[in-house]
Amino acid sequence: MADTPSPLARTTAPVAHTTASVADTTAAAAQPHALALTDLHASLTDPVLDAMNFLNEVVARFPEALSFAPGRPSEGTFETEDLARYLRIYTDHLEQVLDWPRDRVRTQLFQYGRTNGIIHELIARTLANDEGIHVSPEAVVVTTGCQEAMLLTLRALFARPEDTLLVSSPCYVGVTGAARLLDIAIQPVREGAEGPDPDAVLAAVRRTRRAGGRPRALYVVPDFANPSGASMTVDARERLLRIAAEEDLLILEDDPYGFFVRAGAARPTMKSLDTERRVLHLGSFAKTALPGARVGYVVADQEVIGTAGRRSLLADELSKIKSMTTVNTSAIGQAVVGGLLIESGCRLREANARAIAHYRTNLNTLLGELERHFPAERRRALGVRWNEPTGGFFLVVDVPFVADTKALEHSARNFGVLWTPMSDFYLDGGGEHQLRLSCSSLTPNQIVEGVAGLARFIEAQATEADPHH
Repeated sequence: MADTPSPLARTTAPVAHTTASVADTTAAAAQPHALALTDLHASLTDPVLDAMNFLNEVVARFPEALSFAPGRPSEGTFETEDLARYLRIYTDHLEQVLDWPRDRVRTQLFQYGRTNGIIHELIARTLANDEGIHVSPEAVVVTTGCQEAMLLTLRALFARPEDTLLVSSPCYVGVTGAARLLDIAIQPVREGAEGPDPDAVLAAVRRTRRAGGRPRALYVVPDFANPSGASMTVDARERLLRIAAEEDLLILEDDPYGFFVRAGAARPTMKSLDTERRVLHLGSFAKTALPGARVGYVVADQEVIGTAGRRSLLADELSKIKSMTTVNTSAIGQAVVGGLLIESGCRLREANARAIAHYRTNLNTLLGELERHFPAERRRALGVRWNEPTGGFFLVVDVPFVADTKALEHSARNFGVLWTPMSDFYLDGGGEHQLRLSCSSLTPNQIVEGVAGLARFIEAQATEADPHH
């Protein structure tokens, strides 16, 4: 009985069928609205913005491959229990050292909080101890990673269509991508073995002016730059500061790798040498503390003179932009980093002693394995060479074939090794026969195994490009 359709069901069934047919016809006629890529921002068709996504995709597709691609820090010293300890240290500091009542501590952690950050005093103290950078805590803007520091700084400084950002080429794609999102003109300065040459910067400034542009700022990573690993000499830093003063140029100094010296002594940051407030210092705790906290900062101690002679710090002006973007940086993330800074006595360089030793060992291992697999006579025959950075995470290998995404996939699939094509880092062409290796997130044993696979790949590609090899 239950399986027999009722008279009502028999009567209404044809109507339901007719309604479904109409719906199907309507759906076929009305396709979902699609957006034309040409109606979206022009930066979305820029290869620079595709580069990072492609690398993430390749890593996900070949999870078993040893990866020299990411520049992320090692997880060897991280413990999940540390997070709770750092948070407790920070809250104890507020209650016991600053004598805050518990209600105020709760508000500090649970609410939005100060736009420019809540650990600015600890950061200022750490910069003084580690880098000899002496600024008021009010000049420090705490950001959601260094990427936000770049965006805030670029948005504030670049006001006119002719304002131009000078960058080293090759250059970290994060800043060039940010500039393109903001429609900022970019002028590349070809990098040498020791970073951007001051005379080349001066030539680029004058070339930009002749073309009707206004050279506004130079972005530079003076220590162990990403992607090249190049470092500027102290003389070059001082000369660049003089050029900045003479040519009315600001310097955006990004310093994520300065602690990690392989050979020689650490060099002074440009901000510590800056006597005219020409340098905005961009920093992050991603490499020196906890990348997952997403806490960065910018030191913006320049004075801004407004209408009617009103004076403020550039940091205060950046705060206005931040209030319209991320509102504020996570109080929990800041508290965890704050606890780490307090535990270290606001001396991160000393607290990073194990990490510094780890990265030194890794870079030495990488250089040693390249030398072992490609002794002088063999690399001359193949046309292979590499630079020898004095610290940091990265080095660049020149190869006798096109090191593009197709070659990268071949390397991952058939040789179990990932790396980064260098061509994505150049703004003025170049890097087609170069690949970047990062050794930061691997163990020494993985580096040994990875270079062996990389050597097999390079040999095979070189032979295919020139059978006489």
